Amino acid sequence: MQTRRETLHRSAVVASLLAATGLFPQFAWAYNNTAFDAKSVPDVLKALGAGAPVASKDVMIEGPDIAENGAVVPVGASTTLAGPKQILILVEKNPSTLAAVFHVNDSIEPNFKTRVKMGQTSDVYVVAVMADGRALFAKKEIKVTLGGCGG
Repeated sequence: MQTRRETLHRSAVVASLLAATGLFPQFAWAYNNTAFDAKSVPDVLKALGAGAPVASKDVMIEGPDIAENGAVVPVGASTTLAGPKQILILVEKNPSTLAAVFHVNDSIEPNFKTRVKMGQTSDVYVVAVMADGRALFAKKEIKVTLGGCGG
């Protein structure tokens, strides 16, 4: 059995090795300003190099029908499609439509849960961007009773 001290030490060693190889900054700071500044779903997809979105039963979204507090709305995003390169969570009526981007490869299961901030009732999209640029989506309207974006 490993002690807490040994676990912390090994975690620190792994973190140091990753930092030394430059892997942390590469992923922590690599984001697309244009996509995060986009004000609509088509603009976000264009900034990320994806095509026009097409509805798909293979892309799933989880979320409440009514969110009591728009500051912390739980949203789940997943797909059964093989080989997505990104999973996006988009909130149509937010000041910045793009709420989250998850980069996916064959060793990562495309199944994510997070919390997003919503200022008002809106359609929320989960988009699976495929390697060939196709954008497949599912959407759900989430009603917000107490705004989270300064409202």
